[in-house]
Amino acid sequence: MAQFVLVHGAWHGAWCWRDVLPLLWQAGHRAHAVTLTGLGDRSHLLSPSIDLDTHIQDVVATIEAEELTDVILVGHSYAGMLITAVADLIPKKLSRLVYVDAVVPKPGESWSSTHTAAVQRLRISAANKDDLFSFPPPDPHVFGLENSQYEWVQRRQTAHPGQTYQAPLNFNPLTVASIPRTFISCTEPALATIDAIRPRVKSLDFWGGAWLPNSTFIEMQTGHDPMISDPVGLFNILNSI
Repeated sequence: MAQFVLVHGAWHGAWCWRDVLPLLWQAGHRAHAVTLTGLGDRSHLLSPSIDLDTHIQDVVATIEAEELTDVILVGHSYAGMLITAVADLIPKKLSRLVYVDAVVPKPGESWSSTHTAAVQRLRISAANKDDLFSFPPPDPHVFGLENSQYEWVQRRQTAHPGQTYQAPLNFNPLTVASIPRTFISCTEPALATIDAIRPRVKSLDFWGGAWLPNSTFIEMQTGHDPMISDPVGLFNILNSI
């Protein structure tokens, strides 16, 4: 039996793991899905005060409240920032990090650091115009979703807290690299805002050479939301880990 904590990406909520959680439970694992403050079923808490540290503490609090150890911490997309931070804070409680088509930052980078200038301007401008300093979700077509999957995500996505976007994350890469890591690259279609991440997690120089040892790279031929577009495929990877 393994212990999983699943952390969704931007605009999503714990709801996005709906088709993965039962598979993990049926396989005998414990699995918890976090909803980050201001998103999903906690969207009523959206406020300009929510920042990167709020979301980091959401994940830490779940691990502590459930008294979990040897956690396989899974982060989707934006949540790559969060699981990196949590690994730096409580490394002894974790057994593996799984980056699901996720941001893998360098020390001092923000979520926005690897995005194009155009994407940064669009999101920052939208947040500045919003009373709650948030920016709206994209059309789910960019995640490769169609039909009922598209409609479900279109209904469920909510605005994302803007203070999380440009906040730098300082961490010790050697501490994080002490935990085994898996990067899952979703390629059909590949999401443009993750394109800069794929080569760095294959690089001998990333994190000063600390990333590549004790890490694995797995490709899924599905879109950016594999928990929705290919839940069985994602479960098989998690179960094998």
